[in-house]
Amino acid sequence: MSDGTPGAGPAPEEPEPTLRLPAGVATGTAEPVHGAVRHIPEPGEPGAVKARRFWSSRRIPSALTAAAVFALSGLFLYDVATVRAGRKAMYWRKKLADELATRHLDNVWIILGASVSAALGLWLIVLALTPGERSVLPMARRTPDSVRAGLDRHAAELVLRDRAMEVSGIRWARAVVGRRRIRVRATAHFRDLEEVRTDLTGAVEEAVRQLGLARPPRLTVHLQRAEKGA
Repeated sequence: MSDGTPGAGPAPEEPEPTLRLPAGVATGTAEPVHGAVRHIPEPGEPGAVKARRFWSSRRIPSALTAAAVFALSGLFLYDVATVRAGRKAMYWRKKLADELATRHLDNVWIILGASVSAALGLWLIVLALTPGERSVLPMARRTPDSVRAGLDRHAAELVLRDRAMEVSGIRWARAVVGRRRIRVRATAHFRDLEEVRTDLTGAVEEAVRQLGLARPPRLTVHLQRAEKGA
């Protein structure tokens, strides 16, 4: 109840204690857990999630192999069923059986056929054991539950080319992005060539860092003076 004293009101509340976060920790990359700060490692730091390459579905090789196996097996099955029904075997199967029975192993056609079959088998094994998708560069993942993303190499080339063209003095630029190396070629038509090279290298390195790739390729910059009248 009020005591009738003018100006009296409820007692002021005690201010809540504030928790001071360590300097240099961004709110988007760390969160307090029971008074501690969980550090999320940057790409390349110990503890970061390893980003693996994307695997290709191999639709075309799979479709071709399945179609060839289906056609050959169906043809052989039809011929065997025809023979079982009392009819004559197809000419090509009798000819193939005779050739395989009479030709020696050192025959040119036997060696050629075996080489082609071995090459096709080795090609299928390589396709089965390699990831493929060379046009997609895996991007870095900081946590196990983060989205697995990839960047198209052509899109990365366009980004690096545009960033190179923003450098003062650059007249023409081109970027070629590979899985292990990035090659940037450019021409300068004014300013000192070494100054332009320094600015160009710094701009492209920053652009590569901002791409967020899991394994940033090694950068190589080639700069030359533009020809007069070109």
